Amino acid sequence: MMDQHPRAQSPTNPGSAVFRSALNLPDRREGKVRDTYTLPGDTLAEPNTPASQDRILMVASDRISAFDVVMPTPIPGKGVLLTRVAAFWLRWIESHGLCHTHLLSTDADTIPDSAFAPDSTLRRDLVGRVTIGRRCRVIPIECVVRGYLEGSGWKDYQQTGAVCGVQLPSGLRQCDRLPEPVFTPATKADEGHDENISFETAAASVGEALMAWLRERSLAIYAAAAEHAQERGIIIADTKFEFGIPLDPTGDPTNEEPILIDEALTPDSSRFWPADRYEPGHAQPSYDKQFVREYLQSLAESGVWDKSPPGPELPAEVIAGTLARYREAAERLMA
Repeated sequence: MMDQHPRAQSPTNPGSAVFRSALNLPDRREGKVRDTYTLPGDTLAEPNTPASQDRILMVASDRISAFDVVMPTPIPGKGVLLTRVAAFWLRWIESHGLCHTHLLSTDADTIPDSAFAPDSTLRRDLVGRVTIGRRCRVIPIECVVRGYLEGSGWKDYQQTGAVCGVQLPSGLRQCDRLPEPVFTPATKADEGHDENISFETAAASVGEALMAWLRERSLAIYAAAAEHAQERGIIIADTKFEFGIPLDPTGDPTNEEPILIDEALTPDSSRFWPADRYEPGHAQPSYDKQFVREYLQSLAESGVWDKSPPGPELPAEVIAGTLARYREAAERLMA
């Protein structure tokens, strides 16, 4: 974890980027992209939510990570796009009866004035990049769904003919569509690399009944979302979800079913490919941060960077190209 109240900053100062937030709120944690805080009860009240119940405030920064390393260069406006896409999907998932979610609000005006101290991030800098959600006990499993064979799944398949213990037909090519989507859980790491694990290993950690529920919900959400995206010219090759058990006002887990938390189906958590350019057998053009990964991979192959922190500065053309891809994906998905 970083210091509790660092100044909001952008190391390269590219316009209005927010690299790191700083608010006068408790329990600050800094992830690869989002800064999270506890928003104490009685500071705001959403409909149907007890005023005394604490909530989570997430701020989507303009940081970008690749190979599990946060780059020192922000992508200005990326956090706003991620928040829009995630909120769209969370509301869409709820409206289609697929799963309850943690989303309560995305309105920065509901954050209490007391959160803004002299050295803190300004309210205007948070507009469009905040998510207020229900507090949950996070289930420590990344729920990954793969509809196509790429990334670590492709590497696993080349070595074993399976992905996370799920046996697949022989002779598949890179980026081939799978006969049916597969659920491939992973450990959830705050720092460093998530690790692909088998369903059985995940079940041993959190319980078989819970894992069966997570698998069923994850596959259902992916199938519906993939159809929605396909109709708008985007292939969702794979994605990951996180779930949590809602907490009551005392901080204890409720008896409710798990709900979808964090983000969902964004370019940071999914592979998005243009459907009209899909051609299996090799890597695909993408709307996600694969553009950044490819640039960084070229640095690694030339010996400039070894994929360990700190990451290299990103050039202007990579920043602009990444933002353009994120923006196009958002416009298509929400059309």
